[in-house]
Amino acid sequence: MLHSTRQGSGKPLLLVHGLGSSSGNWAPIMPALAAEREVIAVDLPGCGKSAPLSGETTIATLTDAVEAFVRDAELGDIDVVGSSMGARMAMEMARRGHAGTTVALAPGGFWNDRQAAIFGASIKASVALVRRIQPALPFLTGNRVGRTALLLQFSAHPWKLPQDLVLHELRGFKTSRSLDPALDALIHGPRQAGAPAGSLEGRMIIGWGRKDRVTVPSEAARATELFPDATLHWFENCGHFPHWDQPAETTRLVLDSTV
Repeated sequence: MLHSTRQGSGKPLLLVHGLGSSSGNWAPIMPALAAEREVIAVDLPGCGKSAPLSGETTIATLTDAVEAFVRDAELGDIDVVGSSMGARMAMEMARRGHAGTTVALAPGGFWNDRQAAIFGASIKASVALVRRIQPALPFLTGNRVGRTALLLQFSAHPWKLPQDLVLHELRGFKTSRSLDPALDALIHGPRQAGAPAGSLEGRMIIGWGRKDRVTVPSEAARATELFPDATLHWFENCGHFPHWDQPAETTRLVLDSTV
């Protein structure tokens, strides 16, 4: 069973974080969502307080683990919100037949070969650097210049982000036991399969930041080509995490999409 945190009451909503992160990634929007819904945020296998998988770590096996959590917790066709790798997993769940509404924020897996190579090289370099400078992170994240240098790849305005959020995220680069195999799966594993028109059981909304430097905006065309029934929502002045850069707009999109 995956570790999870729950807040609020009402119609349940499942949050699935991205690569090397944990449920704390959702902190900027968790309280606002919980004001209207019961929000369940999971730690993926090998992340946060969840044990790693006993076998191979791939996008498919990570998705299997989330599906098992939903089944074991008797959550039925719960609405699912995913970020980055978690967004790809949420879309895979929908492709497999999950009937809840899917909100996929900056999903990975829709790149071409060149984009995948750039993604892999840039993320591996960032991870290696952050792992080396772990002792200095409290100081570096405590000022606007440090936060900007460390998270410019992920945020359109990282200097505005709170230190505790940035520190939590960067600590995960070191502590996540599934980051390396999951990253290899993202780079070298099968690309995300699509769902032909009319085949999805539930609604799908894809959110993309205009200034995303991780899953670049041009990849949205491939995502909507593979999922023609999905609705695409653009976030202006926004990087890879809409719930960080545009929390109010993200909250509204999620709540309006999953009524």
